Amino acid sequence: MSQLKKRWSKVAALMMLLSSTTVAHAQQEALWIRYPAISPDAKTLVFGYKGNLYKVSTAGGTATALTVGSSHAMMPVWSRDGKTLAFANNRYGNFDVFTMPADGGAVTRVTYHSSNDYPYDFTVDNKDVIFGSARQAPAASVRFPSVRLFQNLYQASKQGGRAKLLSAAGVENAHFNGDGSKLVFQDRKGYEDPWRKHHKSAVTRDIWIYDLKSSNYQALTQAEIEHREPVFSADGQAVFYLNEQDGTQNIYKKNLGATTADKQLTTFTKNPVRHLSIAKDNTMAFTQDGQVYILKEGGKAQKITIQVPVDVGDMERNFTNLASQVSQYQLSPNNKEIAYISRGEVFVTSVEGDFTKRITSTSSQERMVQWAPDGKSLIYAAERGTAGWGIYESRLKDTEEGHFFQGTIFVETPLIVNKNDNFAPKFSPNGEKIAYVEERNILQVFDIKSKKTTTLLPKGHNHSYSDGDWSFSWSPDSKWLLVDDQKGYFGGSNAALIKADGSTPIQYPINSGFGEDNARWQMDGKLITWESARYGRKSLANQGSREVDVLGVFLNPEDFDKFNLSKDEFDLFKDGADKKKEEPAKDKDTNKKDAEKGKDSRGDNKDDSSKNKVADLKLNLENLRDREVRLTINSSSIADYMLTKDGEKLFYLAAFEKGYDLWQTDTRTRETKILAKLGGSPSGIQLSKDEKFIIVSNRGSLLKIEVASGKPTAIKNNPEMELNTAAERQYIFDHAWLQVKKKFYDPTIHGIDWKGYYDTYNKFLPHINNNYDFQELLSELLGELNGSHTGGRYSPRMAAADQTASLGLLYDELYTGKGLKVAEVIAGGPFSKAASKLTAGSIIHSIDGLEITDQTDWAALLNRKSGKFVKISGQTAAGAAFTETVKPIDFGEENTLMYKRWVASMEAYVAKISNGKIGYVHVEGMNDGAFREVFDKVMGDNKEKEALIVDTRFNGGGWLHDDLNTFLSGKEYMKFSPQGTILKGGEPMARWTKPSAVVMSEGNYSDAFIFPYIYKQNGLGKLIGMPVPGTGTAVWWETQIDPTLVFGIPMVGTVGTDGRTTENLQVEPDIRVPLPYEAFLKGEDPQLERAVKELLKK
Repeated sequence: MSQLKKRWSKVAALMMLLSSTTVAHAQQEALWIRYPAISPDAKTLVFGYKGNLYKVSTAGGTATALTVGSSHAMMPVWSRDGKTLAFANNRYGNFDVFTMPADGGAVTRVTYHSSNDYPYDFTVDNKDVIFGSARQAPAASVRFPSVRLFQNLYQASKQGGRAKLLSAAGVENAHFNGDGSKLVFQDRKGYEDPWRKHHKSAVTRDIWIYDLKSSNYQALTQAEIEHREPVFSADGQAVFYLNEQDGTQNIYKKNLGATTADKQLTTFTKNPVRHLSIAKDNTMAFTQDGQVYILKEGGKAQKITIQVPVDVGDMERNFTNLASQVSQYQLSPNNKEIAYISRGEVFVTSVEGDFTKRITSTSSQERMVQWAPDGKSLIYAAERGTAGWGIYESRLKDTEEGHFFQGTIFVETPLIVNKNDNFAPKFSPNGEKIAYVEERNILQVFDIKSKKTTTLLPKGHNHSYSDGDWSFSWSPDSKWLLVDDQKGYFGGSNAALIKADGSTPIQYPINSGFGEDNARWQMDGKLITWESARYGRKSLANQGSREVDVLGVFLNPEDFDKFNLSKDEFDLFKDGADKKKEEPAKDKDTNKKDAEKGKDSRGDNKDDSSKNKVADLKLNLENLRDREVRLTINSSSIADYMLTKDGEKLFYLAAFEKGYDLWQTDTRTRETKILAKLGGSPSGIQLSKDEKFIIVSNRGSLLKIEVASGKPTAIKNNPEMELNTAAERQYIFDHAWLQVKKKFYDPTIHGIDWKGYYDTYNKFLPHINNNYDFQELLSELLGELNGSHTGGRYSPRMAAADQTASLGLLYDELYTGKGLKVAEVIAGGPFSKAASKLTAGSIIHSIDGLEITDQTDWAALLNRKSGKFVKISGQTAAGAAFTETVKPIDFGEENTLMYKRWVASMEAYVAKISNGKIGYVHVEGMNDGAFREVFDKVMGDNKEKEALIVDTRFNGGGWLHDDLNTFLSGKEYMKFSPQGTILKGGEPMARWTKPSAVVMSEGNYSDAFIFPYIYKQNGLGKLIGMPVPGTGTAVWWETQIDPTLVFGIPMVGTVGTDGRTTENLQVEPDIRVPLPYEAFLKGEDPQLERAVKELLKK
């Protein structure tokens, strides 16, 4: 061997050694394993980890990847013969069902509908997959139409093709017994987050068996605790399932037909058992605390260790452009720079040119950025780790660089960082102090030089709902602040006037019953302005939107009188003022000598502090309301406003038509016009110091608008940043944990060990590389609270994702021939036209010329065709051929039509069974639009009825409880009698004064719980239906710095007259009536029937 060969041989050996070492160390124990499925022979597991599927022995060991790529694969299911795997994958935007050989290989797409499809099992002959999908129920069903809640169960060939409906009952986690004659499944009754734990209420899941031959549904469980993920035993004589009766979800066995108690098989005391699957010999696999366990029948659960090869490419760092993602901004004092927040980072961009600089570089969140009055520093709030919010300052390290947008290195200094949450900093105009919010409800002032803090608005005045939801404004002389003050009430605020040194009591100079929002100083402190709903129209619902005006009060009579001069009078006034300025000056020599005294040896002024000094304001608060002015000429939805220094022009963003436009009002002539037609989103307004241009944000993009012409120009900011998604998820996790600690409605957090749960779930973050898994982690963490309105939400965004269009038809699900047989034409849909020949009984043979066979998955033929012309050919019910061209609608529009269809059918149902004597109205949501619909139907179609059914089933909430309660509580106290004729009705004219009853369900949520609760508390009538879980809290759903993620925290509790908090306090019906599957699937509604029966007794 030559020396060269020997040398390369040594190098190769070394490389092999390094390679083997790398492989040996490039393994990690997998945690946060998702949806493990045990093979029928109990030898193999397939599971999800970091968005891909892996295969491993049930003894543990090193796993082998079955799927790779950026799409998310999950929920694997084995065929009965162990040869095929079905799984869900989102490669086309939504989750579809795919199949592949169990040993790996080519993947086959099974489903094409853009609703999420989730596989549950194979048929016993291994030919078909059964899966759940959020699609419309058959025409005969009269249950509330919610694809969000109730998915259908389908069966389709593992090779793909037409799906056959098995059940429209709302089935989840369905599995066949050994001969395929029965299905066991868990139900879903309402909107509660699926990862919530520890609750005991009517909305918890139950286990059912569905007999496919008889179409009979049998409940196996009925207790108000969670029962989940059932599977049949090998002999079909028992069901294994998850049960939370002891507070922690464990595995239980129910012997079918036996009267003995179910047997508990696992005894975990913390962290629930999840993802139960079973082999042919009853060996089970499941996860607990993020790891996999194997349980053989009659034995104890054994944890197995699984190693997964580390993907060295899984670094989760990439560059992203944040254009059009501005969330908050401020124009610099020199009018040349704009500081703004995007994805939780501070950026500065130039007003002119194309220069953008990232100031902060963290994976945590910065917000509420402000310039120092001299423009030499920026202050902002930042949340670092689990320490909470603090206030920081950034400066240019090299001051010669001049502008932040051209800076290279920035020096950050903590200004106000302590054990409290501190944010919303604002410099005083003289730059000597910073006002800020402490613990969300306290206003503090920090003296920069002395480091002393003064409390101006103590705890107990304000009760923040969302961070930054109350404002304050410094006076030009830095001596006073105007502050939103709720005075300890919930909702509404008045402007408090507070001395900046805290030396005088709080004053309320205006104190209007309509409140004063967004109060600020104008015209160098001569005028105080605010937004008021006094003159504007308001929603029918008290908590709905309302129109506002910009009002103001002058702090002295002289300025008020001057402001009210007509244009001609003001011109004469200015002429007189100008003449006074022309009076002869004093002796120039005297002035020169006086000036020399003020110079030092270098010829500079010894003391020029008075040059920029602002005179102390003179506040005349007597008879202040007599000096009030209305600055806007009409009321509107106003996002923000700004007045010029002389008070002659008001600029404001208002929405009258589509979106917000920039308006301008001449306050003296009252001439008003649209300065810039934007059709944009709500935004703040920043007026330049020279008052020549205005900066606004429109749908996340910054615009510069010339005051003279109204011409808008886009600011050319280019905010690029390196995104570390793993670190960002760590921050969001920490942030969510902290938010609960600070904002949960119960300060004891229901007495749980919240720090302990942080440790429990935080350890899984290194094993998560995608937001599907992260959303589940957030929901598991927040689910420990045993509170409503919790959990994480993930809304992925994919360009050109599948979107199945709708023809506005319901199909005959029993039809097995070629084409699609129409069961019903949905009113308002594409075929709901007088000229259309398509009716119930028609058969569609082709879509855009593509034939529909008995095996065609027609959803693929309607992909991304919403709003586009589509040619439909087929035959009518009478057998005549037809061809029509229509524009399909999207899935959301179809859902709206289905809701209207359902309401119409319920109205007709009640009219029929009551012989027209009882009225009916459904309350869709707790909001103004729903209330208007209620008022319209009740005081119109139902005005002559003897009594009223108020159907609140599956209402998801809002804020309408008081309006509905008041509307239904009318008691007639006066009649009207023209010319001696006593008329029908009387006062109150705008309220229902006859008997009523409320129909409710387990699916009522939030304010749709509070309404029946107070309806019963106030004795207005009977509650009929099923219990409503206690979800009576107000939630803050907070969008994260990753805008695809949202989580919820119940922040405000409600307390009834009995002094009990209503969260987790279930409201029971006066008459309990279930809604059986067999009833609503064939068009019967026993809950409405009972309500009619009760009201006819009146």
